[in-house]
Amino acid sequence: MRVLFLAHSFPRNAEDAAGSFLLRLAQALEAEGVTVQVVAPASKGLASSEHFDGVAVERFRYAPRRYERLAYTGTMAQDVRDSWSARLTMLSFIGSEFVSAVRSGRRFQPDLVHAHWWFPGGLVGTWVASMAGVPLVTTLHGSDVRLARTVAGARPVFRHVLKHSAVVTTVSTWLSAETSAVLPSVRPVVAPMPVDTDLFTPGGARSADRLLFVGRLNAQKGIAHLIEALARVKSAATLDVVGDGPDRAALEARARELGVAGRITWHGVLPQTALPALYRAAAVLVVPSIEEGLGLVAVEAQLCATPVIAARSGGLPDVVRHEQTGLLVPPADPPALAAAIDDLLTQPGRAAELGAAGRMHALAAFAPESVARRYAMLYHSILDHAARP
Repeated sequence: MRVLFLAHSFPRNAEDAAGSFLLRLAQALEAEGVTVQVVAPASKGLASSEHFDGVAVERFRYAPRRYERLAYTGTMAQDVRDSWSARLTMLSFIGSEFVSAVRSGRRFQPDLVHAHWWFPGGLVGTWVASMAGVPLVTTLHGSDVRLARTVAGARPVFRHVLKHSAVVTTVSTWLSAETSAVLPSVRPVVAPMPVDTDLFTPGGARSADRLLFVGRLNAQKGIAHLIEALARVKSAATLDVVGDGPDRAALEARARELGVAGRITWHGVLPQTALPALYRAAAVLVVPSIEEGLGLVAVEAQLCATPVIAARSGGLPDVVRHEQTGLLVPPADPPALAAAIDDLLTQPGRAAELGAAGRMHALAAFAPESVARRYAMLYHSILDHAARP
């Protein structure tokens, strides 16, 4: 079976975390008899056609090099919302992706098109799949569902893409419910993306009072609530912050106001290969995100047997089962977050048990082999249904 992936984010090098779950899925699908070709945007220094870790990738140019700033930033939706020049660039992006996908499709002859994120890939996917006469699968990852809910004019396009998809999948139960709330006639299949089980493993000495946050520094990731909670924690716990974003200066200022600035280390953005050592050293990973699509950071920590405290929000309850594989607290509630942190820091034995249980759960649900098997079965089911008279 041949499947054409359409995505606006895909790794550019071995250290790149952008869309790395798509690379892992494509690689694992090979063992299921599924060959993947990826169509993704260009970036400086990348070949237009390459085999990336065994996966064929076609990279399309969508603007003069200095204007190719939509992809790989993590802020595509905001940029298009806030800038007319970005909107014009997006029109070129969609056209270029379509042309590249058609060319790739003619050479590759896919049995099925799999678009990741309904926009722009899903929209392009409806045209490409229709021209090729093959089914379309569209996967929603989180940010794209927020786009459908909040951006004026997005809903008709969202409806068009989902109505023309043979199957819609979401990476969490919450996203499935959110999608059905927007379009009640659509019932997505819950099928998460894989995490690198070879990179994220247990080992090493774990600190007794070292907290860890990994994510973008913005309101949605909830780090402001973690800093407020740190000021309430009874011990002199420290916090490692990995990531960057628009709120960093304000967060640093608030930490100084609360008297905890000396207990926080700001690492900035780090490559994925640097994360396992931080997970293994942390007493607890804290994920205070609000309306997180799934929370792969929590899965990465669990694979390292690191205890996780997360907000009971978005897709995080799919990853963290309260009192079984970690602790859940109400979102945007610093006192509750501080109490949960105190709970685990003062009971290291219990924390270790939750970490071990979290690893078992993560291996079962998010290992590339498990995820690829689920998607391969879905592909075969779609093609079998399409073949019936």
